[in-house]
Amino acid sequence: MIGSDILNAIRELTNSKQLDRSELHGLLEDGIHAALAKKHGPNVQAEVEIDEDRGQIRIVLLKTVVEEVTDPSREVSVEDARFEDPEFQVGDMMEIPVDFAEFGRTAVQAAKQRIIQRVREGERTRIRDEFAGRVGDLLSGEIQQIERGKLVVMLNKFREAEAIIPYREQNHREHFHQGEPIRAVLKRVEETPKGPRLILSRADPLFVKALFKLEVPEIQQNIVEIRAAAREVGSRTKIAVFSRDDSIDPVGACVGLKGSRVQAVVNELNGERIDIVPWSADPERFAKLALAPARVARVFSDPTAKTIQAVVDEDQLSLAIGRNGQNVRLASELTGWKIDLYSSREWLDRGGDAPLFAPLPEEADEAADVKLSEIEGMSPATVAVLEDGGYRTLNDIIDLEREDLLRLPGIAPEEADRIIAMIEELTEEGGEESGADDGARESNDAPRRGGSAA
Repeated sequence: MIGSDILNAIRELTNSKQLDRSELHGLLEDGIHAALAKKHGPNVQAEVEIDEDRGQIRIVLLKTVVEEVTDPSREVSVEDARFEDPEFQVGDMMEIPVDFAEFGRTAVQAAKQRIIQRVREGERTRIRDEFAGRVGDLLSGEIQQIERGKLVVMLNKFREAEAIIPYREQNHREHFHQGEPIRAVLKRVEETPKGPRLILSRADPLFVKALFKLEVPEIQQNIVEIRAAAREVGSRTKIAVFSRDDSIDPVGACVGLKGSRVQAVVNELNGERIDIVPWSADPERFAKLALAPARVARVFSDPTAKTIQAVVDEDQLSLAIGRNGQNVRLASELTGWKIDLYSSREWLDRGGDAPLFAPLPEEADEAADVKLSEIEGMSPATVAVLEDGGYRTLNDIIDLEREDLLRLPGIAPEEADRIIAMIEELTEEGGEESGADDGARESNDAPRRGGSAA
């Protein structure tokens, strides 16, 4: 029977597309209505019953009995109706059985096309719903095809989705072959005439973030966060991490016991070097940390130009610059500030005021800082708002302007003025030193020789 054949064919189609039985029936009924409209007119009314156990499809046209027919697709004259049954009256509903075989080849083809169209639309909707909110997630699959430099990937858990790794999103030191397993990060969902396409990447910093999220439980639990990342694919990556729990060291959490966690990421990246530094809201402190492993003696910032001048000892200059300027370039990208590097000798030659360039011990730097909760007069509510914004110590807020404070939710203008006054009072003793720093910041017209990064 044609109906049975259609049911079997559609059942195979829907099984391969992961549709449930209710969707199968809905698609089939919609296709039959499309075929009826093509044969009997656009306003046709019909009841469709699908008996999957028997492999039968029952179709009944519904037509209203009227005195004068104006729409043959849904009306029948009382004379024609009484020819079938003399009891029919105007206003009655006449049921006319339709044999599925009467549809003809054209009508069956219309039903098939409508069903296939609906299946494709359903696939596209499911792909959008599944992946629209998953940008940055790590996905795994198998390389199905290598086509003009791009890798076509069949995902393990959503095989219907079209997923590719474009040439520019690959690490060109890696070489894959058809059939090999692969992992990549979802960078974006791209709309095409054929439906949504998943753009994956192994070159984006998002890939490194996703790998750390896989290896570090504290990141999965939102205790530790990767606040910034900069990467030169295949060579080196810098990430800046922040902990919402003072008892958890964010760098140590990402490194793991004996380096096990970071080593797992390095192995996936085929030996790419990874620098993990603490994130800081203070751009000067953040720049010092970002230039690791070089030790930075002093830094001066120009917020207007968003530029950092960093001074290092002679023996640290080449380390701070890095091979072909890579270290300072990544540090600049990580902080979002332009970084100019100077050796101690250069800084003195251009009129720098610093007589000593050896960096202070880290312990002394930390000891000089004060937690916000320990500052007299700072209310717990204000401390909570500042900590939510990533500011935990006096050093974190010491360079904030009134406008910076007003951007934080929960800080009113009066409270911002009070915090600024409090900062000025706490730093009043260091005014002369601050003035000297300002003078150093202004004398920046001398040519650079050490290194810089935009």
